[in-house]
Amino acid sequence: MFTLRGSTSLAASVASPLVIIASLLLAPAIQAEDKADWAFARNVYIDEERVLDGLVEAVHQATISAQTSGRVVKIHVDVDDAVNKGDILVEFRNKDQMASYKVAKAAFDEAESEFKRIEDIYSKKLVAKTALDRASASYKSAKARLEQANEALENTIVRAPYSGIVVKRHIELGELAKSGQPLMTGLSLEALRANVALPQDLVNIVRKQKKATAILKNGQRLAVTNITVSPYADAKNHTFQMRAELPKGDFGIYPGMFIKVAIVSDIKQSLLVPAAAVARRSEVSAVYVRDENKKLSFRQVRVGVYVPASDSFEILAGLERNEKVMLDPVAAAAQLKLQE
Repeated sequence: MFTLRGSTSLAASVASPLVIIASLLLAPAIQAEDKADWAFARNVYIDEERVLDGLVEAVHQATISAQTSGRVVKIHVDVDDAVNKGDILVEFRNKDQMASYKVAKAAFDEAESEFKRIEDIYSKKLVAKTALDRASASYKSAKARLEQANEALENTIVRAPYSGIVVKRHIELGELAKSGQPLMTGLSLEALRANVALPQDLVNIVRKQKKATAILKNGQRLAVTNITVSPYADAKNHTFQMRAELPKGDFGIYPGMFIKVAIVSDIKQSLLVPAAAVARRSEVSAVYVRDENKKLSFRQVRVGVYVPASDSFEILAGLERNEKVMLDPVAAAAQLKLQE
């Protein structure tokens, strides 16, 4: 695949900026006596691409584990369920943790009250500084125990760390779970990336340019971001792992799907004509060419790649630079019959 690209080393005929080159390529030169518009075949520098297969995967995917031991009393979601960040996934029996929390809360309230009382008395210079220090230490210790008890209680309720889809459940209702035991595996559909096995000859190019494009089945091209390349090659296939984040949006792509990724590998000069000018006749591709005497001819050409940036086709053979091609093959065919 190829895409249109600007270059400071262009010849004089294509030395204008990229936007101007594209406009010259596509803008028809309208003649009052013509029924069909025409355009010049132009030499333009384009990016040469290598298209590789990639695998779509979620950027955020994780297995959530139990942070405490206990018996599972509620499972709120199952495989394929969508969850929002903070939604409850699993609940453990919390009788012991609740009791510990209540004891810690009572001790904290008492220590806080005593600290405030001593602090007030100390402000009136009725007690020594050591009494205030002891009350402060007791208050801080009670606060720490309360925070610890509160965390243990909160760990009996497992929540979703991000919005996504549950893909696997590792626990059953009534099961006695241990701390660290896997509970749920999920992934987020909000952020996706393409994982590509990069050949050795493209590694340095990708690391330098950081440029690639994802190609969907319908031909739509998506600019990728945050391209990273593994610092070492796979020992079996000798390729480097490349990851590139896909733009957010509903493009009909999901984790586990294959996707095409185009890597810019070189730059070359090619002859382009507008895609509208290329006529298809069975397996033959041709263009209607108008010479200096305004005489039309139907000429077979060998077509290369499609360049989406300018809605053009690369012409490999059958046409020369600055020859005029008709933009409407149907109207051109009608003119050719009249000419005959």
